[in-house]
Amino acid sequence: MRPAVILAAVAAALMAAMASPAHAAAVVVEQALPGDTAWLLTATALVFLALPGLAFYYGGAVRYKHSISVPLQVGVIAAVVSLLWIMVGYTLAFAETTGGWIGGGSRWMLLQIEAVRFGTTVPESAFALFQTMLAVLAAALMVGAWAERGRFGWVVIFAGLWSLIVYAPVAHWLWGGGWLALRIGTVDFAGGLVIHTTAGVSALVAALLMGRRKGFPDTADEPQSDYLRLLGIPLLWLGLFGVTGGGLLLGASDETAAALINLQASAATAVLVWHAVDRLRAGHVSANGFASGALVGLVAIAPAAGFVSTGAAIVIGAVAALTCRYAAHFIRNSLRIDDTLSVFAINGVGGITGTLLAGLFMAAEWGGTGLPPGQSVAGQLAAQAIGIAAVTVWSVFATGILATAVSLFIPMRVSESDEADGLDAAHQN
Repeated sequence: MRPAVILAAVAAALMAAMASPAHAAAVVVEQALPGDTAWLLTATALVFLALPGLAFYYGGAVRYKHSISVPLQVGVIAAVVSLLWIMVGYTLAFAETTGGWIGGGSRWMLLQIEAVRFGTTVPESAFALFQTMLAVLAAALMVGAWAERGRFGWVVIFAGLWSLIVYAPVAHWLWGGGWLALRIGTVDFAGGLVIHTTAGVSALVAALLMGRRKGFPDTADEPQSDYLRLLGIPLLWLGLFGVTGGGLLLGASDETAAALINLQASAATAVLVWHAVDRLRAGHVSANGFASGALVGLVAIAPAAGFVSTGAAIVIGAVAALTCRYAAHFIRNSLRIDDTLSVFAINGVGGITGTLLAGLFMAAEWGGTGLPPGQSVAGQLAAQAIGIAAVTVWSVFATGILATAVSLFIPMRVSESDEADGLDAAHQN
């Protein structure tokens, strides 16, 4: 049977599967519940596991002489962003809104946080800790774009300031009572826009400004350890379980379980679709195919996980696998942009794809939780598209200015001799 016929049959089956309804959105009350608090703290700990997962995955994907530099950058970024978020970032994103663009300054250094976060069932301290870990993850994701050539000092300063200047406003727009959520109606359940699109787009801008590695594109075909890459993916998988498990619901519920089922379905589908394309094109599957497919599925379902049916989650995973695979090939081979580990193709394109499809599949007729009152499918798709455009434009504009400004004091990339010798040796000197 021809592959096109097989794909058509699978697509028909998936569309039929979407008839199963998704769970309704959670109703929050103004009371802190110990069970929800315990679950949110557990989800926060799971998000932390994404950092060693990212270190293993990125470290295994680069050449041996650069393999320590990548986990080192991830770890120091985590420390810097954590401190900056506690001091300034949280209040910019989640304090009282000032016109819907940025939060006020009442919660700097986490002062004046409430016993219960307004509109939730958890203490604000637990909410702030969870959001801190999401900010850390978003900044750390960008490391893969400049791997093997980014100067350590520039990386750390840029990533820290990026979490305040790029990430915090977007978090406020969508999760902190800002204009995209309240005025436009854009939805993002677990970071498709806030985490993955900001990180992916900003990573692409940084890669463009930094330039290609010496020997590109052949250097992209020399991973030092597929074993480390495969070891990192389960930890990243658990970490994104934490992101989705916290999500907008912030508690343990039937709706949370449904969102996690959707996460698993999307990731599993994307792995199998990526492998199927590998088999058709190259005649074999690969460690890179498994890792890339899993990440794409996890990223693409993030904005939609709590709003769509399981059948829709399967479709989102399949579509994202095909879209992101093509994007990675196009960016590397046609545009000749050296995004070392395809951060934009996986996180940026995956997040954008899932965000747009969320606007379609959240409709009740597709088995979703339903559109806002008075909203049409076309209107929700427009709201999602406006959100994508706003986040993309802001990420490009702010990242370009910030990256260039930091480079006036510390060069973006290492010297040619350090790049040739390896960043691991450069960091030891």
